[in-house]
Amino acid sequence: MRPEAATQKQRALEPHIDIATLVWPVAWLNIDGTVYQANHAMQSILGSVADAGPGFAERLVASDQAAFTLALGRLMMDAAPTTLEIQISGHEPRSYIAALARPDTTAVTAPILMQLTDVTAIRQELKAVAERESRWNHALVSAVSGVWDQRSTGELYYSEVWHQIRGMTPGDRIPASTEEWLELVHPQDRDRVLHSIERQNAGDPDYTVFQYRELHRDGHYVWIECRGACIERDSEGQPTRIVGTDTDITARKAQEEWQEGLSRRLKLAVDISGIGIFETDFEAGISEWDEGMRRIFEVESGPDVQIGGFWESKLHPEDRSRIIANVEAKVAELKPFADNYRIIARDGSIRYIRSNSLPFLDHEGRLRMIGVNWDVTEDQRLRQELERQKTLAEARNVELERTRIAAEQSALHDYLTGLPNRRYLEAKLDEWRAGQGNLGAGIAALHIDLDRFKQINDTLGHGAGDAMLTLAAKILRDNIRGRDFAARIGGDEFVVLIDYDGTTATLAAIANRIIAQMRQPADYNGQECRFGASIGIAHTLKRDIDPKQLLQNADIALYKAKNLGRNRFEFYAHASRTMIADASRLSSELLRALECDEIFPHYQLQFDARTRAVVGAECLARWRHPVRGVLGPDMFLSTAEDYGVLDQIDRLILEKALADLERWRSEGIAPPKISVNVSARRLTDPDLARSLADLDIKPGTVSFELLESVFLDRQDAAVMSNLDMLRRLAVDIEIDDFGTGHASIVGLLNLKPTTLKIDRQLIEQIPDSQEQRILVKSIIQIARSLKIRVTAEGVETEEHARILRRLGCDMLQGYGLARPVGFEEASAFLRSHKKSAQA
Repeated sequence: MRPEAATQKQRALEPHIDIATLVWPVAWLNIDGTVYQANHAMQSILGSVADAGPGFAERLVASDQAAFTLALGRLMMDAAPTTLEIQISGHEPRSYIAALARPDTTAVTAPILMQLTDVTAIRQELKAVAERESRWNHALVSAVSGVWDQRSTGELYYSEVWHQIRGMTPGDRIPASTEEWLELVHPQDRDRVLHSIERQNAGDPDYTVFQYRELHRDGHYVWIECRGACIERDSEGQPTRIVGTDTDITARKAQEEWQEGLSRRLKLAVDISGIGIFETDFEAGISEWDEGMRRIFEVESGPDVQIGGFWESKLHPEDRSRIIANVEAKVAELKPFADNYRIIARDGSIRYIRSNSLPFLDHEGRLRMIGVNWDVTEDQRLRQELERQKTLAEARNVELERTRIAAEQSALHDYLTGLPNRRYLEAKLDEWRAGQGNLGAGIAALHIDLDRFKQINDTLGHGAGDAMLTLAAKILRDNIRGRDFAARIGGDEFVVLIDYDGTTATLAAIANRIIAQMRQPADYNGQECRFGASIGIAHTLKRDIDPKQLLQNADIALYKAKNLGRNRFEFYAHASRTMIADASRLSSELLRALECDEIFPHYQLQFDARTRAVVGAECLARWRHPVRGVLGPDMFLSTAEDYGVLDQIDRLILEKALADLERWRSEGIAPPKISVNVSARRLTDPDLARSLADLDIKPGTVSFELLESVFLDRQDAAVMSNLDMLRRLAVDIEIDDFGTGHASIVGLLNLKPTTLKIDRQLIEQIPDSQEQRILVKSIIQIARSLKIRVTAEGVETEEHARILRRLGCDMLQGYGLARPVGFEEASAFLRSHKKSAQA
């Protein structure tokens, strides 16, 4: 059939519908989907349909073509009208609802009526709504805010984030009532939350947001910020719908609490420190001062301080130009700076101010400065007073230093001969071993002992003895070189140190020359005096030998020289077996003595120099030898030290002395305190504190006398720790043999013991020697300046006691007052002394 015929047939089949009169877009379609008639509204969408043209489906966007064709097919099959949404292609595709129907269903080829409804605007509005909803949802999720929607009908909505804030899952049960929910609210927040909800429902803008704590499923409370508003009300104004968000602000609250604590601490610090804080705006020309600044500069509360006015007027005239110039320079450089200056107070007094300032540009580029000031007047006055006191102290120290140097000189030299003493000798040997001084690596020690000196002293008196000692010292000086060293180490003993190059003949020549000159007769007040010398020589070419060992070797050689007839010299040799055997035998006997309890104390009483009251007792070690009888400490203490049992003897004497003191105390005759000798080695014992803690030592009743004071110049940590421990136990510290080279004045100044004991060698000559009295008086004055008590040893006569009392000595000890005796004799003396005192 021709197309014209088909069209005519289609038109014949059309129901009697005049689409031209319709206002909405309507068209007749053939069963293949081509448009063959359209009204004006449809034509404005599709264009002219004079020609059959393409099918209507081809005018659609590609994604809708198949759906439209399928809708036509279904319409042809069941004849039921259908609708679908389509988009007609074009520069800007538009959306339509297409309604399709077959008015005449009796004929298979009956035309199809299509009506279009433009829904483009509706679709665009729905899309915008969807986008807004998506953005809102994403914003809420990003903000970690939970959404809630409550209706009076009982409909409730809570978002997933709302559940997460509380540790819940969407399927968890929600509290069914306000009362049940309030059980989860922190007790301190419940009343406030109820009031806030009431005001929020009433539309009060001040309660749109409130905060509270709610119990998390894990058992802890979370801080929640609730934002809500009533968006629907009934005719009576009652809320019917309330919506809002909950935000977990627990972390923010913790930060706020930390900041509040920090702020409180800073405020407290500022208040306590008394500082003033300012902030200056240079463009505005003002400076904002806090109360601290106003207090410092004595300005009342009021408007901000103007730049170039009040502050500048308060500056001290001598400081003003310097301070202003410094501020201007630092501000121009934007560098932080500190300064010190003076201001004039209202009463005309000068106040000292310290400042720290930081110039900067704010976010708007304005020049500003923040800083602090504080009044340091009292600090300045204290500093000035300290400077004054320092000046006075330095002046006193200069004088004290002169005295100290003089005393040190006396302490380093023998008072009689002017030669160095034992302490100086030990220092010289230490210097040599360290590779310092004028002695070479090789060194020889000559230990010299005067023969027949005791007979001269006993027959012609101490004056003759002193003259011979002085002569011996001159002979030594005349026979050594300038770099050699001679010292008197006590009594009639001398030591000479000589450079040694390995040639023993040189040493022998020097020794022979000394012996020969000392054998020459000497005149003393018309009396011919003869004495000689025995010399022991020890030498080494290396510095690796202990100086004490070198002296000991020389001493052994001297012992050999004396045993071989005196007035001779001997070199030290390793073959001196006999002496070593004697020392070994003595050490074995000493160890046995400790096991058999043969070591016991003797007591030498000490007396007040003014009243002669008993003020103490020195405990002296004795050895009850089964063969040789009672031995003094000079017979065994050096051996005890060599074999490491000296500390054991110290401890044993202390324990027995404490037991005797307790017996005296029970009888009412106990001296105020006892003093025991202690070696430097024991003071390095880390177990000293523990061993003393086991003893019942009453505070102030025991003193420790230091037998070897060389450690005072070294003061290692263990010694100082033990000395501190002794002070805590209220055990006094005394320095023994002071002034003979065994004790260091420098160490004394550092240690500051309770008592020092002036050695008998310094006391012996004070009745006859003005120099000795001056020296002893200097020692006493130094001790008094350091608040140290003084005990004089070797008090042999009443004249000694009278002079020492006049010189200011505190305590006396010596054979002229009381000899060392055992417990029973000491007890008898104490009883007698007590009766005399009572009488």
